[in-house]
Amino acid sequence: MDLAELQVFLTVASERSFSRAAARLHRTQPAVSQAIRRLEDHLGEKLFDRSAKDGKLTDAGRVLLDYAERLMRLAEEADGAVRELRDLRRGRVLIGANEAAVHVVLPLVERFRGSHPHVQIDIRRVPSRQIGVEVLQRSLDFGVLSFTPAERGLGTVTIGHDELVMLAHPKHPLASRRQVTMAEFGRQNVIAHNEASPARERVLRLFEQRHEPLNIVIALPSLDGIKRAVEMNLGVALLPRRCALAELTSGRLTAIPVAQVRLPRALRLVYREGAQLSHASQALLTAAREYSAEIKDLPEEGDSRPA
Repeated sequence: MDLAELQVFLTVASERSFSRAAARLHRTQPAVSQAIRRLEDHLGEKLFDRSAKDGKLTDAGRVLLDYAERLMRLAEEADGAVRELRDLRRGRVLIGANEAAVHVVLPLVERFRGSHPHVQIDIRRVPSRQIGVEVLQRSLDFGVLSFTPAERGLGTVTIGHDELVMLAHPKHPLASRRQVTMAEFGRQNVIAHNEASPARERVLRLFEQRHEPLNIVIALPSLDGIKRAVEMNLGVALLPRRCALAELTSGRLTAIPVAQVRLPRALRLVYREGAQLSHASQALLTAAREYSAEIKDLPEEGDSRPA
């Protein structure tokens, strides 16, 4: 059923006249009559009582009138919704990130939301090893990684830098130190994340390679839980500095670099190269590139291996 013909039908029903409908639509009366006839042929029913002079609707015409009005409203809503996507007055961007990477992407989200407040940002927790594949499969619009993805067809934009530090209670015996050794850190009561990750594996490998013990006494499932345990002076933790900015600023925690375990890394927004992105995703990518240009004066990226 053609929407243009339905519009002709609605106009004739509204004007109760083929000639007035033609004038309103800027069409000839025969063209209007033909459009109505095509609708009638399609439905197999007469829509107007042609014996009446006032363009009276038949029973079939009255039934169609209700549906035609609803269809036209839906068409207008659909057109408006698509225009809103183009104008960034609606839309959704799906980003995959592990728990630590969320802290890096939030400043970009804050910046983007300042200029596009109606676009929904959905950040989902995704293991870093899966992000590249899910972006390529279009399960995600973007991902955040601390290493260059191995998958082909992905582009990256640096959106931040970070390093691992020992987080400790301000009253911890090592809290006033400018730096501690791996051996000193390993002898503390260490609070660690109990989920496998490239960062966790790399730290464990470093301690194994240097034959240094690592005294993990508590394992927790979240970064917030780890930081809370350190605040309670239950031990120390090795986490990305950016994950604890609020606690460090308020003085609830202190950060001490650990020699040979700082592992500085660049955090990258990952996207499909050459793909047709949605208006909202393209706007976020543009914002990420502008943001990246502004943070070039931050520390160098460091090692590009998974961390």
